[in-house]
Amino acid sequence: MAEKKPEKTEETKKNGGKKKLIIMVAAVLVCLLAGGGYYFLMFKPNQAELLHKQQEESKAAALVKPAPEEPKIGPMVEIKEFIVNIIGTDAPHYVKASLSLELDRDGAVDEVNRRMPQIRDTILLIIGNKTFEELQDIQGKNQVKAELKSKINSFLKTGKINNIYLTDFVVQ
Repeated sequence: MAEKKPEKTEETKKNGGKKKLIIMVAAVLVCLLAGGGYYFLMFKPNQAELLHKQQEESKAAALVKPAPEEPKIGPMVEIKEFIVNIIGTDAPHYVKASLSLELDRDGAVDEVNRRMPQIRDTILLIIGNKTFEELQDIQGKNQVKAELKSKINSFLKTGKINNIYLTDFVVQ
């Protein structure tokens, strides 16, 4: 007699379908990975070429850019030499100094010249209340400049002081 082939049961049919599905998904993934690898290797720009292009663009941009402007220096008013006694514990000390005031606009020069007695008074009072030790280092001098600038700007109406320059400063 002829042998009967075993009938495919429902379970074997499901397993066979799952195997086919897994094989198809794996084949699709392999194709996608192969395509991505091909694209990556063939169309990816060379890093050296990109760096070279960026350098050329920056050189071209540097040639096109206008040179940066120097900062504008405002009009100056010079305050002639003065001598101020300062606070000292062991012996009398004094400061001999000259200043230049940098203003923000030309119109402020007239007001500063009219208010020169008031400005000199402010300078004498502020520096006269400093000690010998305070005026020895750069930090103390910068603090005096900031205080003078703030106080003088408080009573100027037509302009402001941008900076104070110590053109002569001797502490003894």
